[in-house]
Amino acid sequence: MLLRTFYDEKLAQASYMVGCEKTRQAVIIDPMRNINPYVQEAEKKNMKIVGALETHIHADLVSGTRELAHHLGATIYLSDEGGEKWAYHNLEKFEHKLLKNMDQFEIGSLIFEVLHTPGHSPESISFLLTDSGQADEPIGIFTGDFLLFGGIGRPDILEESGGDVTAEEGAKALYKSVERMKQQEDYLQVWPTHGAGSACGKAGGDVPSSTIGYEKRFNWAFQFETEENFVQAILAEQPEIPPYFALMKAVNQNGAQFLECLPQPDLLTETANLEGLVATEHQVIDTRHAQSFSEGHLKGTINIPFNESFPHWMGWIMDYEKPLYLLADPFDMEGILITLRSIGIDEIAGYLDVHKVLEETSELDSYMNVTPEQAKNIMDTEDAAVIDVRGKNEYEEGHIEGAINLMIGTLKDRLQEVPDKKLIVHCQAGQRSAIAVSVLKANGFHNLVNMEGGYTKWQEDVEEI
Repeated sequence: MLLRTFYDEKLAQASYMVGCEKTRQAVIIDPMRNINPYVQEAEKKNMKIVGALETHIHADLVSGTRELAHHLGATIYLSDEGGEKWAYHNLEKFEHKLLKNMDQFEIGSLIFEVLHTPGHSPESISFLLTDSGQADEPIGIFTGDFLLFGGIGRPDILEESGGDVTAEEGAKALYKSVERMKQQEDYLQVWPTHGAGSACGKAGGDVPSSTIGYEKRFNWAFQFETEENFVQAILAEQPEIPPYFALMKAVNQNGAQFLECLPQPDLLTETANLEGLVATEHQVIDTRHAQSFSEGHLKGTINIPFNESFPHWMGWIMDYEKPLYLLADPFDMEGILITLRSIGIDEIAGYLDVHKVLEETSELDSYMNVTPEQAKNIMDTEDAAVIDVRGKNEYEEGHIEGAINLMIGTLKDRLQEVPDKKLIVHCQAGQRSAIAVSVLKANGFHNLVNMEGGYTKWQEDVEEI
């Protein structure tokens, strides 16, 4: 048996290749939309990808299951649990198998057994894997977004995204799935789809491997003896859900466009035209580092740096219905396009070389970064308001006295709550607040500063004095 893990740091997303060395056949579990890494690994290992397995209808990314079927003729294996509301659509053109609880199928000497594990979503399934060439019992289980390392999938996403399954219903189903998982053998390896940082789970750890036995002993979600206590705990203090999750559910249920059908964005050369686009409320995203953006940028643009958090904040802040233009280093564009298309941002109207734009723009905008001590001085000497753009849970754990909590992802829809004063904007460490400052400036708020180091630095430098 061959097992390879593929991990996308930007989405905290794991996918897996499992191959039978005897027949040289392989399948991919929960593939990303960009299938090139799987194709390259299969060629390297002299394997043929014959199947794509999906644990559930993903909400945080565009699945690559149909992309594999389209390009390689792979059979796709999908859940047939959860009822008609959660059935996959438009499968006629693909070789596919719909799976129920306790179904089995074989790929060479590999045996996959299906377990229905609802709660994160009604159709969620897990795959027990047995290598019959070596053993007559399973080696491990692919748990999708149901069971994470040290954490558990969220049951509230469907309700918050406009679905017809309440968070409480999902939590009760999740409790039953956990109880079922407690009956599995301790030695089973656990292979989830998400790691730390994913909005799909609660308290997942950044750990590359685990076992059922370890999770039974140390995963907080396994420590409850009653459904009532579990439901209360799992629903408490869940962070905000990105608005694009509902869209991703629909895209994956119905099928996304194939990447080969998507238009390539045009490289624009006239900076003056871009200034006109900003003036007419098109979305223009500057992908540079926050420090560079603060020192000089085209007025009206929003700064979302191309780093590990890029897809998360693009999904939160972008309006999928409006034309999008990018300011970027041309050498980054291939990676940027892969990342944007992983969350279904397929239509990019155009992009410009950000260095050329800065050179040709006569008057650049900027903003000031201040230390916590300088921020405190502004609060003491000026009529200023503190805007805390962290999540509600973070804010409630501790905040600057009098700070107004406007979570960064919702900021553009809550501008009426921003006071007409000098603004001191901060988050936990400084990255989110830099994005928030750009959102505020793009919407006409210019009397502001960004507090570097965020609340963490404030506690160290101000509160301890």
